[in-house]
Amino acid sequence: MTDDRPAILSLVRLPEPQQREMEATYAVHDAPSPAIRAVVTDGRRGLSAAEAAALPGLRLVASASAGMEGIDRAALEARGVALANVGPALAGEVADHAMMLLLAAWRGLPAQHAFVRSGAWSREGHWPLGRSLAGRRLGLLGIGGIGQAVAARALPFGLRILYHARHPRDLPWTFVPDLLDLARQSDILVVAVPGGEATRGLVSAAVLDALGPEGVLVNVARGSVVDEKALIAALSQGRLGAAGLDVFASEPDPDPRLTALPNVVLTPHSASATEETRAAMARMVLDNLAAFFAGRPMPGAV
Repeated sequence: MTDDRPAILSLVRLPEPQQREMEATYAVHDAPSPAIRAVVTDGRRGLSAAEAAALPGLRLVASASAGMEGIDRAALEARGVALANVGPALAGEVADHAMMLLLAAWRGLPAQHAFVRSGAWSREGHWPLGRSLAGRRLGLLGIGGIGQAVAARALPFGLRILYHARHPRDLPWTFVPDLLDLARQSDILVVAVPGGEATRGLVSAAVLDALGPEGVLVNVARGSVVDEKALIAALSQGRLGAAGLDVFASEPDPDPRLTALPNVVLTPHSASATEETRAAMARMVLDNLAAFFAGRPMPGAV
């Protein structure tokens, strides 16, 4: 019996409820075939130009993540293959995580946590005074969905918002056309740009030095965006105040020099890792597939 359902190559698995739904709706393959019309992957697994070339019927690549650094977008664009991701489903959750890292790094949470646990409080007295967040300047490197969600959450804390992107946007915050200038003007810099070669090492030693010895860096984007060796040097030498990091150059084994530093808050690439958001991300994969094959605009179209 002929299966008339669209053929899909699944390179990553969705959570079980959505995976079962996808398998009930589409002819899901786990190996390349000329019949494949769509690929479900994510930024880490990706899809190379050679893999795409082996799929002559390919019309859509649906990423199950916001990141798309492993997907050869140029190869897809050259063939007119559509691309979608799930960025809208996770922007709010990642922004919440960014604010958690921002607050923890700014107020020195790791060192205070260790201070109480070690018993030093009873021996040495109260912890030194910190600095208020109100009135400080928050620089956003990237002003897509995540960057805008961070800004919305930062405003009630009294932070002043600046941002850098390739082009100014119709937004109520201050656009800074030069990244070094953004770092110089900011007390806190939040990195929220896509990964990939275009942004590799964008946060350089010069940017970190411009942020300064009281500055805080928060990265919820990709580890590749920050020059990690320069970051380790700046933090250990006091040229940067603190950092809150959800992503690293080498995952899941971050540089031990980084994990040993007392002025860094570390989380395991978990900014979107809630049950609700992971389910919403998987749902958006299905919504993107359904919209594409029905000829409707995809909610996560890139």
